Amino acid sequence: MTQSTPSTVFTSPYGPLQLHSNGTALTRILLPSQIAAADSTAKQHLDDVLQEAGRELQAYFDGQLTEFAIPLEPETGTTFQREVWTALRQIPFGTTISYSTLATQVGRPKAVRAVGAANSRNPLPIIVPCHRVIGADGSLTGYAGGVQLKGQLLSHESQ
Repeated sequence: MTQSTPSTVFTSPYGPLQLHSNGTALTRILLPSQIAAADSTAKQHLDDVLQEAGRELQAYFDGQLTEFAIPLEPETGTTFQREVWTALRQIPFGTTISYSTLATQVGRPKAVRAVGAANSRNPLPIIVPCHRVIGADGSLTGYAGGVQLKGQLLSHESQ
């Protein structure tokens, strides 16, 4: 019998977020469109990390937090993807950058598509703010949770 990893469903203003922990850090967040119906009602197994993540997310959605402090340890990711995810955390709250700017910041200015692919595989959306990356023309392009959610998050941060 395998023991389930700590997880919980956090109810955000934009739908449920499923949070996963390894007991010492947050490892994964599933957005509403990524959660299977059964997962959103699954038995929850809370730990201190998930409780803190819930407090920080609530403060973020309440407009009282602009930088997350919760420890993060993505479950997956290549060295390059992790470099991109680290760079995402440097994008200030309430601002956006283009994929090409992000590619330049990670030292790979010609790897815009690879940066976009790494961005789309971010296992910790919202806390690792991949929603702050937009098209060079200012368009809201691609988001694992859907472009509508991306726009809602950016609108929330601009208030």
